Amino acid sequence: MTALILALIAGAVVGLVLGALGGGGSVLAVPALIYLLGFTPAAATTAALIIVTATSLTALYAHARSGRVRWKAGAAFAAAGILPAAAAGAAAAHLPQTALTLAFAAIAALSAIKMLRPADTTRPKDGGVRPGKAAGAGAALGALTGLLGVGGGFLAVPALVTVLAFEMDAAVGTSLLVITANSLASLATRSGTAASLDWALIGPFIGTAILGAWDGKRIAAKVSALHLQRIFAVVLLAVAAFMLADAVT
Repeated sequence: MTALILALIAGAVVGLVLGALGGGGSVLAVPALIYLLGFTPAAATTAALIIVTATSLTALYAHARSGRVRWKAGAAFAAAGILPAAAAGAAAAHLPQTALTLAFAAIAALSAIKMLRPADTTRPKDGGVRPGKAAGAGAALGALTGLLGVGGGFLAVPALVTVLAFEMDAAVGTSLLVITANSLASLATRSGTAASLDWALIGPFIGTAILGAWDGKRIAAKVSALHLQRIFAVVLLAVAAFMLADAVT
């Protein structure tokens, strides 16, 4: 019963962050699964992919209804990441648990730093798009998603703005398409791991994450996005430091 309550609370928090910030919530899912629910790092990254896929699909539907998804360009960007996501997902099963924890702590810290010091998201003045750079960015994002089970929204949105010259609202909506495609590609290589997961905990986690995402959108309408980002970044830095200390001790 205690584990179920923790799963419900963790899912709600992840959903709130996703809804309020449009990304970053999945970075909390993995440590929550490991330290609150007792998942191994490998199982946690697989479970996080399932959670990311479900919540991203829900949010994608909402953004698509508002016309904020560029399907053709988004599909091309996502296509570049599908094979790297699948390959990284297969490789993750053979990596030491400590290595996965260290890598995840590093990505969590990077995400926090980017939120404290937002990257330049100015669109190219000439509106030009470099296919090679776009393919590279898509492939890197896919590999990150496959290896660590994070959606990568904190990287996808700036990439779509700076590389593909998207407006911010279109970048947020389209990033959900990219995240969903990469997560599904990675999950396809983890079918064996997924079958052995504790679905009695993952199911409630997903349910409250989806509900929390809708509440997060309402919070975002009332509170400064920059203020929310900074609070979340401080929490995320603390999580990264805890995971790093746990991995090296």
